[in-house]
Amino acid sequence: MRNIKISLACLLLIISICFIFTGCGNQNEQTAQNTDSYLTITDAADRVVTLNKKPERILPLSASFLEPLHAVDGKIIARVSAKTGIPDEDKDLPEVGNVYNINLEKVIEQQPDLVIAYKGMNDKFVSTFEDNNIPVIVLDMRTYEQVQHTVDILGQITGNTDKAQKLINDMDSKIAAIKAKIPQENKRIAILHSTSQNVTVQLENSIAGSVAKILGFTNIADGITPLESNPTAAPYSLETLVEKNPEIIFVTSMGKMETIKEAMLKNVENNPAWQTLPAVQTNKVYFLPQEMFLLSPGIHYPEAVEAMAKLAYPDKFN
Repeated sequence: MRNIKISLACLLLIISICFIFTGCGNQNEQTAQNTDSYLTITDAADRVVTLNKKPERILPLSASFLEPLHAVDGKIIARVSAKTGIPDEDKDLPEVGNVYNINLEKVIEQQPDLVIAYKGMNDKFVSTFEDNNIPVIVLDMRTYEQVQHTVDILGQITGNTDKAQKLINDMDSKIAAIKAKIPQENKRIAILHSTSQNVTVQLENSIAGSVAKILGFTNIADGITPLESNPTAAPYSLETLVEKNPEIIFVTSMGKMETIKEAMLKNVENNPAWQTLPAVQTNKVYFLPQEMFLLSPGIHYPEAVEAMAKLAYPDKFN
């Protein structure tokens, strides 16, 4: 009888232990399922974004993302409307508005499993996408460093990091070849941004500012406090321009070129102090091409670098 009691007690103990371990196993399995994900990254807005699976329906909200996405085999389902920068293979894709005026209903209708937003342009839409359970990543492509980082992130998203690195290496090589053609000197430059309403000065973190930095130019606007509404620009001051005495003045613009030049004539060129600038006297005031310097040139950054280098050193690119 005593042996039977001992056996029964042992049996109950064994059952209890099995129950405990079975419960722990289920809990561990559930935890593993909850933490299982495809990719977790920190985007340009300092948001930690977790993708549960590899995106197969990507919708970029800027044309600048299209070519790098193709380079890493991203599957694009729709695009923004734009006059330039649309690859032939994307021209028949559904349109969801332009980069400054996204049509949210059309985006949601496409049922993307990832939206790629452009920092500074699409930020206000992020919460709407999140409310509709659409993963969204905010990326930036103004400076060359940001373009490199974006290509790297897109490579991680599509699972093609090797293709992303090859693209980065190709851009680096092209830029190095351009820099090898020009003198290594600290040429003082100013970058003005002109619209039909006003003129501002471009800082290092603008597209043109980043290109000038790559070429080793000294931007006279370095250290100037940026505008609250635009961290890539600062207020224009002719007095500062005269004081800093740039050797070259580059001009980026937005709008029709005839209107821009007329506005600059009214706001800047008619001032007698403008005519005292050596850059003006030697005809070294250059308008940069809008297709490369208004919106990000993206993976065509080497072409933007070459465009500015040719203006500064035309004799080196015969």
